[in-house]
Amino acid sequence: MTKTKAWIQAARLRTLPLSVSGIIVGSACAYPFFHANPNFIVIFSLAILTTLLLQVLSNFANDYGDGVKGTDNENRIGPQRAVQSGILTAEQMKKGMVVTAVFSLISALLLIYISFGQENFFTSIFFFVLGISCVVAAIKYTVGKGAYGYRGLGDLFVFIFFGLVSVLGSFYLYGQWFDLWVILPAVAIGNLSIAVLNINNMRDLDADKLVGKNTLAVKLGREAAKQYHYSIVLFALLALIVYGVYANMVWYKFFFIVAYIPLLKHLLFVRNNTVPRELDTQMKVVAMTTFLISVLFSLALIF
Repeated sequence: MTKTKAWIQAARLRTLPLSVSGIIVGSACAYPFFHANPNFIVIFSLAILTTLLLQVLSNFANDYGDGVKGTDNENRIGPQRAVQSGILTAEQMKKGMVVTAVFSLISALLLIYISFGQENFFTSIFFFVLGISCVVAAIKYTVGKGAYGYRGLGDLFVFIFFGLVSVLGSFYLYGQWFDLWVILPAVAIGNLSIAVLNINNMRDLDADKLVGKNTLAVKLGREAAKQYHYSIVLFALLALIVYGVYANMVWYKFFFIVAYIPLLKHLLFVRNNTVPRELDTQMKVVAMTTFLISVLFSLALIF
């Protein structure tokens, strides 16, 4: 594998659609209230760009952290990792992380300035601190002694940043106000994002246990992790339906529920799974279905 391909693989392009799902949904929820904002498209575009950069940063950090700690080894299931395979050195990956972090902050600063201008100083400071927190969270998942991914806190951080921050934060950017009901789609996207992580953690459960990576799946055990998985996926559907009712969607706009069919099939697959390696294909199923749901749900809100 060439170094260029190694960088592309380390960026894990298949994770990118999931990462922007919250921005898409948050922006769609904001559209009925703030569509007259002349900067709506610019804010949306910068929010998408910032999120993509943060996701790539997180993926680089995960490759680096697991490679350095030895979590990625011959027992690992899934795609080859750049640092673990030796195609990229730890130092090269670290430099890649720094460059991506810098671009993430530049994009975030532009987003904050266009959204709030010079008039909302304290709000700008708050969102800047939030942006820094996102960068730190992206790195600290597997990097450093206090890596929260090794202490079973990955699910919580994914819920906060991919769900609450992504949906509620993007909503607020357009008009400096948000509707409390938007918490429902935020919870839905947060739950579905956790589902992708949980599939990964159930797949790697045995290998993680051996190297002391105490993910929530490791702490729960395989059967309890499956029950947890069913609950977060199904509650996400309920949250979206309730918000649709609140938003006065006419009956045919609930067509976004059709996109849930692959997820229901996915739950049956998880229930019947006895070979962890086979779960690898399901991460793409959940990630892409979540993206599809976010797009269809958003179209139902806008049109």
